[in-house]
Amino acid sequence: MAYKFKSRSAAKKRFRKTASGKIKRAQGFRRHLLTKKSAKRKRQLRSGAYVGAADHKRISALLPYR
Repeated sequence: MAYKFKSRSAAKKRFRKTASGKIKRAQGFRRHLLTKKSAKRKRQLRSGAYVGAADHKRISALLPYR
């Protein structure tokens, strides 16, 4: 009997797979201590980023059906 894999709920909230197979993630360092960071730095942290090649296999294992 084949069992279904469960996606990790924490990973579902943090990562999205793109059509090309890359994994998108949000930038960190945007939660607190924002007064010392410049407006330019905070603005650039709003944009997303992609998971690096070193972590891609590990993260995609947490999202088997996405």
